Amino acid sequence: MKKTLISLSAMAALGLAGTAHAQSSVTLYGLIDAGITYTNNQGGHSNVQEMSGAVNGSRWGLRGAEDLGGGLKAVFTLENGFNIGTGKLGQGSREFGRQAFVGLTSSQYGALTLGRQYDSVVDYLGPLALTGTGYGGTQAAHPFDNDNLDNSFRVSNSVKYQSVKYGGLKFGGLYGFSNDAGGFATNRAYSFGVSYNWNSLNVAAGYLQLNNSGTSLNSSGAVSDDATFTAKTQRTWGVGANYGFGAATVGLLVTQTHLSSLTGIGSSASGTSSGISLASGSARFNNYELNGRYQLTPALSISGAYTYTDSRIAGVSPKWNQFTLQTDYALSKRTDVYLEGVYQHVSDTGNSSIHAVINGLSTSDTNQQVAVTVGLRHRF
Repeated sequence: MKKTLISLSAMAALGLAGTAHAQSSVTLYGLIDAGITYTNNQGGHSNVQEMSGAVNGSRWGLRGAEDLGGGLKAVFTLENGFNIGTGKLGQGSREFGRQAFVGLTSSQYGALTLGRQYDSVVDYLGPLALTGTGYGGTQAAHPFDNDNLDNSFRVSNSVKYQSVKYGGLKFGGLYGFSNDAGGFATNRAYSFGVSYNWNSLNVAAGYLQLNNSGTSLNSSGAVSDDATFTAKTQRTWGVGANYGFGAATVGLLVTQTHLSSLTGIGSSASGTSSGISLASGSARFNNYELNGRYQLTPALSISGAYTYTDSRIAGVSPKWNQFTLQTDYALSKRTDVYLEGVYQHVSDTGNSSIHAVINGLSTSDTNQQVAVTVGLRHRF
């Protein structure tokens, strides 16, 4: 009887809440990506493995909004990442590691949000790179995802502003606090970006800076255990554009990442730095990407990219050449199957023990690596 009364009281409370906030909405959404990947070389051995998120990381989330009147809304997003093969949490076992923020959005002035969020390079340049879309995704990232276009890390303790569109122009910025009383700049982050679209033309630019990310100096700062690099500073900038004509879209993207006092390549990168000497203390990656896609039929598409990365790391100047090709067939609006192949070759590595490493996979023990994935995605 007591349990029944409690249940009835809870139902009544929910009913009253629904009446009081008739203009509120909460949406459950998600994406599941599972596939089988063949790799010709992982640590000297070929491998066939089941993968979660070969293209898009599996996730589920809650998105909500409350209309406050006058074009103003309160909004929130809580998004969890997980491995569909094992059921384990992603992003360092965080409950909502992909995104977690709350804020206000105005139809006139834009949105101001606080929490764990994407940086401006991801927001503005990501959609112009094959890795930032469902047409290439995880394995299409630049070496080590050095420019974070594949969202290897998010920025915690961040406040973010994104404008509305002004005749096709949109801009925004983010600041991630260190939360350290004794070191305001120890593990902080900031970024800004801008985009412009006119008819079928889209152009964008972005900048990101991290201070002491991945180090042991402040583990509760902006970017910690999921940092791609352990370095005193990381500066990433980029520009890109794409143009659509008919069923085709072509794009060009250029990014650069510069690292000072580099001591490690983190676990969020595809491989591991355990065999790479980083005594030089600095590194630079210049990435040049040409990509395109073509909608053969309403259900069938083909896409691809060529990326050239010129770098300076571990006292040598490695040069990566990577080709990505994907074909995708939509079984419905929510479900599709895909076949994706990636080839990577690295040269001029000297005695640094740098080998080919496709994002999301273990390192090859040679200068080349090939991966082929057949997968299924479902959105809800």
